[in-house]
Amino acid sequence: MLDLDARRSALLVMDFQATIVQNYALDWESLLARTSSLLAAARAAGMAVIYVGVGFRPGFPEVSPNNKSFSAIKQSDRFKPADFAEPEKSFHESVAPLPGDIIVVKHRVSAFFGTDLDMILRAKSIDTLVLSGIATSGVVLSTLRHAADGDYRCVVVEDGCADLDPEVHAVLCGKVFARQATVVKAVDVTEALAQPALSS
Repeated sequence: MLDLDARRSALLVMDFQATIVQNYALDWESLLARTSSLLAAARAAGMAVIYVGVGFRPGFPEVSPNNKSFSAIKQSDRFKPADFAEPEKSFHESVAPLPGDIIVVKHRVSAFFGTDLDMILRAKSIDTLVLSGIATSGVVLSTLRHAADGDYRCVVVEDGCADLDPEVHAVLCGKVFARQATVVKAVDVTEALAQPALSS
């Protein structure tokens, strides 16, 4: 059974912005339902909830022409400056942040690169990260690698992640992530957080 101390853990809800959910997740209605349940369980247990989303200043000064992926984002103008100014409004309404949740705005794939996420986690004495996000091969993979190298204990919620390529998702969750994380289902997290001894 999964062992979680809610006081020293954080649920990372990564790139669940409406435009990403609808364009990069298969069966996103079911994904949102599971994520909503995860959020409810985390909040009920007093676990930190941290949203991570993409955002840029007007003119996209954070985007280098050397960065192929993010240069394409700049040209498409998919992420408006409003996502940087009011990031809470960019997340899908069914999993939107609530007062007390933390929002981290990122400018690259990883939730850590160029952000204050690590500082926030260490200030709150958090050593365990429960990862959910879109896409599995993007933010989840990049964040897990950084977190593991930073000596965080990592838990990946397999059905709390999504990728446009189901085969890539399956290989990452089934073979790659297990080297650096515990890979579980959403129900495993909600059951762990429901245990009084673990969440008190």
